[in-house]
Amino acid sequence: FPGQTYSAEQRQFLKNLARAVAEIDQERGQRLQVIEVTESFWVNMKVAMIAGLFLVLPVVLYEVWAFIAPGLLPTERKFALPFVLISTALFALGASFALGVVVPFAVQFLASYKTGNMLVQFTLTRYVDFVIKFTLAFGLVFELPLAMTLAARLGVVTPKFLAQNRKYAILINFVIAAVLTPTPDAFNQLLMAAPLCLLYEAGIVAARFFGRRAAPAA
Repeated sequence: FPGQTYSAEQRQFLKNLARAVAEIDQERGQRLQVIEVTESFWVNMKVAMIAGLFLVLPVVLYEVWAFIAPGLLPTERKFALPFVLISTALFALGASFALGVVVPFAVQFLASYKTGNMLVQFTLTRYVDFVIKFTLAFGLVFELPLAMTLAARLGVVTPKFLAQNRKYAILINFVIAAVLTPTPDAFNQLLMAAPLCLLYEAGIVAARFFGRRAAPAA
C-alpha cells in the first residue's frame, strides 16, 4: 500500500498532533490517551490509508477530467494537465489550512468548554478522526473555485449568474459547513463557511477570466 512507505512521515504527523494536544493544557501536561491494545496500530493504518489516497489523488482527478473532456472543444482539452495540477494544489492548500489554522483553533475552542475541575482528555483514535475529517473537508471545499470555473467553461453557469446569486451561495456555504464540520457548534462552522465565501468570490473572478466566451453575434 503506497501510504505504508511513509512510516516516518506518519510518526511525525502523530507527534505533531500530540504536541498540539500538550499545548492545550501545559500545566497538566496533556497527552493523547490510548485505551485499547490495537488502537495505535489501527491509527497508523488509518493515517497510511489517507496518505495513500492523497498520493493517488492526481490519478483520480485525471479520471474526472477524462469523464468531462468529451463535452469540451478540442482546444479546451489542452487544460487537462493544468486541471490536475491546480486541483491537487487546491486540495493540498485546503488540507494545510485545516491543519495549520483551523484544527488548532477548533481544538482550543472546544477544549475550553469545561467546568470546575474537569480534566480534558483526548483518545488517540477520536482525535485523529477529528483531524482527518477537518483536513479532508477543507481539502474538498477548496476545490470550489475550480468547480465554478469548469461549470462556467462548460456553459452551465455564467459569471453574471454566479454574482447575482451570491446571497444564496452564502447561505448554501453555511449549510455545507454545517454538514461537513465534525462538530455542531457555530464557531467551527464559521471557520469553514468564511473561507468558502472567499473561495466563492475567487471562483467568480476565475470564471470571468477562464469561462466560456459568448459567441459573437452574427
